[in-house]
Amino acid sequence: MDRKPPLCTLCGSRPSIYHRRYSGERLCARCFIKTLRERVERTIARFKMFEYNSRIAVAVSGGKDSLNLLHLLHEIEEKFPKAELIAISIDEGIEGYRDEALRFASEACRRLGVEHHITSFKELYGFTLDEIAERHIGEVTTCTYCGVLRRRALNTAAREVEADRLATAHNLDDMAQTALLNLLRGDLRRMRLMHPAGFSLEGFVRRVKPYCEVPERESTLLAYIRGLGFQTKPCPYAEEAMRSDIRRFLNYMEARRPGTKFIVYRTALRIIESLGAVEESVGGVCKLCGEPTTGEICRVCQLLGELEKR
Repeated sequence: MDRKPPLCTLCGSRPSIYHRRYSGERLCARCFIKTLRERVERTIARFKMFEYNSRIAVAVSGGKDSLNLLHLLHEIEEKFPKAELIAISIDEGIEGYRDEALRFASEACRRLGVEHHITSFKELYGFTLDEIAERHIGEVTTCTYCGVLRRRALNTAAREVEADRLATAHNLDDMAQTALLNLLRGDLRRMRLMHPAGFSLEGFVRRVKPYCEVPERESTLLAYIRGLGFQTKPCPYAEEAMRSDIRRFLNYMEARRPGTKFIVYRTALRIIESLGAVEESVGGVCKLCGEPTTGEICRVCQLLGELEKR
């Protein structure tokens, strides 16, 4: 005799499809989606991420997290008619990888009626990431180049569309990994900068993380429940180094002790709050490109300068 699945903990009427081990809840598909939407809304309210009339640039890569965030913000925005959503995507120039992701991003924006802007590394820097991977040598990895250039590209794109907020889809796993990574490296400055509320720094569009309390496992399930097409292929330049070790460790601990990732994330927030506020000024501008920086030459120009020497 087939056993029926337990009923949903919240509605008590529909069969559950997911066991949320860290809370003990068993949820049907409808209540599962509802709880994630409410969690994102609470995160936005708790950290005062948006104003009623914010113009929000959403970083959409074409992966499950960014597409889920785009759909959730689109639903939440309906309550705030003076707010605006604009999707921005960065084409790093990774053959056989980024093209597929951008297609998913464009299709989602078209269905939702969201304005979509695409900016490329080639346009901004004169190199694709594939070209950078071929030229660079030394200790700086392709992932490091991508991270630095992508952050600049997102800020540039957000400024160009005149956004006052830049929303990224960092999930709970990303936040817990970054917290532990910075702790193990002893880098308290970078830990401060991971705060989900972001900071109002001169020259930068305030970057917020409304998706930061959604576990990756639940993000994947949400995308499948909604039938979203998204990129599943891993980036060919994914760095198999310290972050990968931390990811495996956190996944192991979460399986053994549900709730571990939330504990790491929340502990990081307490550490950040104890460190005090981030300075509102970064100190100056790069003498080469004019972008804000703490030194004479920004990190982007340093990396591009190294490439030019090759």
